[in-house]
Amino acid sequence: MGHEVTAAPLKARRHDTTRHHLADLEAEAIFILREVVAERENPVLLFSGGKDSIVLLRLAEKAFRPARFPFPLMHVDTGHNFSEVIAFRDEIVGRLGERLVIASVEESIRTGRVSEEKGPRASRNRLQTVTLLDAILEHRFDAAFGGARRDEDRARAKERIVSHRDAFGQWDPKNQRPELWSLYNTRIAKGENVRAFPISNWTELDVWDYIKKEELALPSIYFAHQRDVFQRDGMLYTSSPIIPLLPGEKIERREVRFRTVGDLTCTGAVSSSAKTIDEVLVEVRSAVITERGATRADDKTGEAAMEDRKREGYF
Repeated sequence: MGHEVTAAPLKARRHDTTRHHLADLEAEAIFILREVVAERENPVLLFSGGKDSIVLLRLAEKAFRPARFPFPLMHVDTGHNFSEVIAFRDEIVGRLGERLVIASVEESIRTGRVSEEKGPRASRNRLQTVTLLDAILEHRFDAAFGGARRDEDRARAKERIVSHRDAFGQWDPKNQRPELWSLYNTRIAKGENVRAFPISNWTELDVWDYIKKEELALPSIYFAHQRDVFQRDGMLYTSSPIIPLLPGEKIERREVRFRTVGDLTCTGAVSSSAKTIDEVLVEVRSAVITERGATRADDKTGEAAMEDRKREGYF
């Protein structure tokens, strides 16, 4: 007679497996943070107030506390961000007592470094690249930590954990350094820099599992709420004065949440009733499209959209 397997032990085994998996990912990320800080002279951590960069902050706390971070935080601010996310960004930076550098796309437009797009589909998202590269040059950063993950996009799946950028801040996917046995090459020539991605090997589900384990606070828009939205190109956009409606588009009140946050002109919401982390986890486990693939218009402009931007110097 076979032994009956009850639901409780199965659930316990899943929990134990997840716990060990997250511990391995955490240890790898902390090692990457410490290794790059040890090898480079002037690093910076990119922080937007989104879920991935919030996880990155917790990992930095575990890597370097009780000392202060050996780098400032930097947000490349388009000026068209969700107000809830900006408020959360400022609150968490203030609580940590760390220095925040604001690299402003608005300032880049004002000084003529970039030209603002026009029309109902205009976005400042692509303009971030010039602002980022200018900030790296101004502050002489030689390494920038980012929260990108390989499961987000095919171009990011090509990325090394420590990614070399030339003197123009550009990335060449055909000229990447090997990373054998977790050996990361951070050597650069004068004027060059590296981007480092400590959570490269994490998935969206890993991020949410870690948020639950660490009991991390998040901006409210990651959970279901009522919002005025309109449909365009298969996405639900936030109603905003900076996004003119096209003929036939109408605003409606919907219960939605956001899987990713960025410039509101290119970031869509998803219909959802998930108001808790456990409810979000149920949705994430059943998702068949990555969060960027489902809700970021800037990744829908072409099959190589992300790779083209990364070649130019994007995150």
